[in-house]
Amino acid sequence: MSLINLLKKNYKKALFTTPSHDRGFFIVHKFMQFYKKDISETDTHNPVEALEKAQERAAKIYGVKYTKFLTNGSTSGIIAAVLSCVEKDDKVLIWKNAHKCHKNAVELAGAEPVFYDLPYDENWGIHKPLEPKKLEEVLKDDGIKAVIVTSPSYEGIVSDIKSLSQVCASYNVKFIVDEAHGALYPFSKELPETSVGIADFTVQSLHKTAGGLNPTALLHSKEINPQSALDKINTTSPSYPLLMSIETNINYLNSQKGKKKISKLIEDIKDLRKNCNGVEFGGDDITKILVKIQHLAGTELSEILYNDFNIEDEKTNSVSTMLLTGLGTSDKKLKKLEYAIKKISERVKK
Repeated sequence: MSLINLLKKNYKKALFTTPSHDRGFFIVHKFMQFYKKDISETDTHNPVEALEKAQERAAKIYGVKYTKFLTNGSTSGIIAAVLSCVEKDDKVLIWKNAHKCHKNAVELAGAEPVFYDLPYDENWGIHKPLEPKKLEEVLKDDGIKAVIVTSPSYEGIVSDIKSLSQVCASYNVKFIVDEAHGALYPFSKELPETSVGIADFTVQSLHKTAGGLNPTALLHSKEINPQSALDKINTTSPSYPLLMSIETNINYLNSQKGKKKISKLIEDIKDLRKNCNGVEFGGDDITKILVKIQHLAGTELSEILYNDFNIEDEKTNSVSTMLLTGLGTSDKKLKKLEYAIKKISERVKK
């Protein structure tokens, strides 16, 4: 099948995966008229200046010195953050099982990756967060120049960012947080606290949970301007339609309408959890529906959801399954998931 035919095909599964717009919730309407907004950086109306102003306005919304729009995903943000604060042969502390861009970023900087392990939660089949005490033990001995932490994890496990930041500051170590899955955090008090403005650099993917188009993302910096690093890795012919969608996405998230949308999503998930008696839900972030059913492996639950109920999850393991939600997750789709979980739970009990 060609890529053209693949994208024309109507996918009938209920997707609890990225991107969170779910092929139906579009912040930028009629975005398929892509070419009408696809201009060059040499356009006489000076789109480069307009982009700079848009990023300055975004930085004020997020309460940081710099916010940069990314059209190559959080990966480019991680790479730019590392290039901005690390020199050749420096040591950078990263999680052993982190997204591959963490190690790639360190190698591109000519630095040396130093790996740490995270404790494992057997009850859920997922990793626990990095403890500040553990981080301090490592920083005492290794001469680390920067640390990258993933928070939240895919399953919605959140680290104590404030304490980790304090540990890093006490050892003069730059703190980078991969908050790719936490783009909604700055806009709801019901969600975990964002690392934006706490960490030296925070990266967020708008497309993962905030309704943005693939692969729109953000890089926030508390003090250091990452622009020169971004210039090294980005194209000189950026997609202005994608950049425009980022500005529109941020404005929506910061609006009353956007915040109500987030609040409604959270309330709908609370109802789902309340209505599924006898089913266990985990994680620190309610928008990542981490679920397990007694006497049923996570992989088995995933398979039943897919084959019997036309529901596709984001991530599964031998114990639990995670279904990702975001701005495009309708109450109708959540009701479908609730029905499926109830039916599977009843089936297992018999």
